[in-house]
Parts: sequence; C-alpha cells; structure tokens
Amino acid sequence: SQKTIMARRYDSSTTTFSPEGRLHQVEYAIEAINNAGTCVGILASDGIVMASERRVTSGLLAPAKTSEKTYKLSGHAACNVAGLTADANILIDRVRLRAGQYQYQYQEPIPMEQLVEYVCDYKQYFTQFGGLRPFGVAFLFAGYDEHYGFQLYQSDPSGNYSGWKATVIGANNQAGKSLLKSEYKKTEGTGGDDEGKIPTVQEALQLAVKVLNKTMDGTAASVEKMELFTLTRKDNKKDCVHHILTESEAQAVVDAVAAEAASSGDS
Repeated sequence: SQKTIMARRYDSSTTTFSPEGRLHQVEYAIEAINNAGTCVGILASDGIVMASERRVTSGLLAPAKTSEKTYKLSGHAACNVAGLTADANILIDRVRLRAGQYQYQYQEPIPMEQLVEYVCDYKQYFTQFGGLRPFGVAFLFAGYDEHYGFQLYQSDPSGNYSGWKATVIGANNQAGKSLLKSEYKKTEGTGGDDEGKIPTVQEALQLAVKVLNKTMDGTAASVEKMELFTLTRKDNKKDCVHHILTESEAQAVVDAVAAEAASSGDS
C-alpha cells in the first residue's frame, strides 16, 4: 500500500521524521518490547511489587546465578527489564554509576525521578544522532526517596518515562493494563485519606500473579515461569529491603490466587 511504501522510505534512519511526523525506527524498537517477556509493576501502601515472566528457552541452559529480569540499582532503587538484556546491561551500569556518584557527592541517595531522568536522557540521545540505534529495552523502575516515598516509573526506547500506580510492559501489556484498571482499587476524588484502598504488598503480589496469568500464553502461570520481587522499608532505614521471592514463597502466592479464583467461581 501507499502508506507502507511511505514508511519504507523513512524507516532506515532514527533521525529522519516521516511526513506524518513519526520516527519509524524508534517505533520499531518499542514494538520489539511488546514481544518481550511481560513485566508487572504495582505500587503498594507499604512497598512496591514487580513481577516478571521468565522465558525458559532451553532445558540445557545452566541456571542463572543472579536474576536476569530484576536488577538492584542502589540501596533504594531497583528495576525490571523487558527487551534485549545486553542493551539493558549498558544502561544499568550507567545508572549504578550515577547513583554512586550522587551518593558520594551529596552524602544522600539520589532522588528517584532524577535517576530515571538520567537514564532516559541517555536513551533519547540514541534517537537523535545518525549512525546510532535506539536501546531495545524498556524498564520498570521501583524506588523510594524521602521526598515522595515509594515510586514506580516506566520508560521505553524513545526516552519517555512516566510515573504509574500500576502498569505492565512486554507481551500482551494491554490485556494486563485493563485487568489492573479494574482490580487496582483506589478511592478517587474523596479528598480524604484514601490510603486504605491502595493494596498492601501481599495483595499486590496476588494481583501481579493474576496479571501474569492473563498475559502469559497458555495455561496458568507456574512459579518456574515467573519471578516475584518486593521492595520494602525496614525500621525507617535509608536503604530498602530488596527481596526476590523464593520458590516456596512464590508458590504460596500462586496457591492463594488459585484458591480465590476457585471460591469466586463457586459463589
């Protein structure tokens, strides 16, 4: 079609706008993320939950020594990765270095949004100069700072970022977001104390598993195919507690979701 021919004329460069005002290479990079393993982020009243789909490509692969989806960035920040892990490693190294430099210079942790903006500025650089390709990776950033408490951000290959109460990146993210929209309960427009409606970490873990059940292809998600992570604070210490759930802890969450589904099916 005429539109496809038009796109083909402008899609070889990240730096050239098409007549419709689009950057096709950047859009293709974002499209690559939409085929990556799903990641879910949920802001809870007492922390943040991130859940991700583990795609096992071969039974012969040696098990990874550290997580390939969840990365600690500093004492108060972590991220989930969807897309090309090799691209993500470059950005994660830069973020860790920046967090350490800020801590050394100012003797306090870097505010969360500053850290996110720093890496997104670098991503954007790769969409504006010739001979470069965008990073084929999207992130969910989870963190805590004394200014705004717990925060959840999402970023994509264009360098855009946004703050969320709950979101999904990767495969079938639209289906996941629509489930979150109906399930993530928060009283809107009361003007009063509406904290009570935000889920706790435990409730958020169950909601995250429900989302993965919906987004992952095939039957219900098993613990081998998912990774659950929580970021919480202990005794008001500056550093947060980063915890990837063990197989038994994750199984307990999956069982609780299955029991709830069974009981609601009976009623």
